[in-house]
Amino acid sequence: MTLPLPHVYGVEHRWIEAGGVRLHVAEAGAGEPLVLLHGWPQHWYEWRDVIGPLAARYRVICPDLRGFGWSEAPPRGYDKETLADDVIALLEAMGLERVRLAGHDWGGFVGFLLCLRRPDLVERFVALNIIHPWPRLDARTVLDLWRPLHAYVLSAPVVGQCLLRHVPAVLRRLLQAAARPGTFTRAELDAFADPLRDPARARATTALYRAFVLGELPALARGRYAGTRLRTPTLFLFGTSDQVITERILRGFDDHADDMELELVPGVGHFIVDERPELVVERMLDFFSRGL
Repeated sequence: MTLPLPHVYGVEHRWIEAGGVRLHVAEAGAGEPLVLLHGWPQHWYEWRDVIGPLAARYRVICPDLRGFGWSEAPPRGYDKETLADDVIALLEAMGLERVRLAGHDWGGFVGFLLCLRRPDLVERFVALNIIHPWPRLDARTVLDLWRPLHAYVLSAPVVGQCLLRHVPAVLRRLLQAAARPGTFTRAELDAFADPLRDPARARATTALYRAFVLGELPALARGRYAGTRLRTPTLFLFGTSDQVITERILRGFDDHADDMELELVPGVGHFIVDERPELVVERMLDFFSRGL
């Protein structure tokens, strides 16, 4: 992809072969490693307002997941287990034996899977506005399944790709509608919408959501991760004005996590990192410093 990389002061860029896919990584700072995993429809630039403050204490590492941003977009591999495999391979390729980790949206779910599968790699984890692997479904939460309407539209092979490639205004409006007014500038909206106009990345989004709608969502409803346990100390930071994910579906983790703290943030929507970067930085610095 030939689009120029957005500029963030102090950030350097490189590409790393990891698990058979070429991943773009944005880095800043020095010290112990802190890995930040973005969600859809964003990429490493989601973290633009928190990189600087966090880099004063940590070596901040922001990869683009496969199919996003400036990473390679192969035709397959967009289920969340494979995305977690990519991150594991990336950490190994970078020689990182143990990291602090944070993830938003699908990056948050990938982070949960990484902690479940390789707790030896993660010191502490911060999840931001995403479901956890043990949602408790009842009549009320089932009725909320209409909320991720974009997931059903984007999972349609022709419709989803055409919207992303040819009607970027739809994505810009989606971002604006899901966050507080004034959260995104036009340049920031373009930075997230423009990469998804690339045919390979539009296909990647369709594959990502088809994997969720056709496979992962039914599997979660059947209790796919019921036999797993989260050993990693975790902070679950959730903006309660999220229009897609409701507080009700956050119940159910108590029996599956040794140490997970849920903090609800009133008046903040799905894009919590963009809406309240100063809060995210404050909570991360405090949480990641515990236990030292």
